[in-house]
Amino acid sequence: MKIFLERDLLKKIDMCFMRLNNSPLPVPDDIDDRYLWLHECAPYAIVAHDALLDPYFIYANQTALTCFKYSREEFLQMRSRFSAIYGERAERQRLLDDVHHNGIVYDYSGIRIDKMKMPFTIYDGIVWQLTDERYGSHENTWGQAACFYYQLNDKVSV
Repeated sequence: MKIFLERDLLKKIDMCFMRLNNSPLPVPDDIDDRYLWLHECAPYAIVAHDALLDPYFIYANQTALTCFKYSREEFLQMRSRFSAIYGERAERQRLLDDVHHNGIVYDYSGIRIDKMKMPFTIYDGIVWQLTDERYGSHENTWGQAACFYYQLNDKVSV
């Protein structure tokens, strides 16, 4: 098993998803190390931010880093609201509020921007609440996570 620093955090993100979705994040059956595959090879992005009022990203898999075009160090120093174009930030916040109240939201799509301020579309997104597994209440929320696919879109203006 290959060691990577984010393994324990990714396990917690996956466990929160499983509690809300009744199944873990999708991984092919023949994969020996599900967390390494999710971290390095998943065809969909996985991101998470903390529970601050204006949250910072705390996790990004390789696909997320590719679509946002940031290094891991840069991405994990960014407030998550800056991942959305300015005109979509209110809608993004409504989504996060829905997740806070409902635990999980499916089929999310929207426009995001990469490091170079180039827009891209995210689709088939699932956003879920990250809570302490011992309690499961909103008082023990430590963040929110999302998984999504992306498509480059040069016809959208920022």
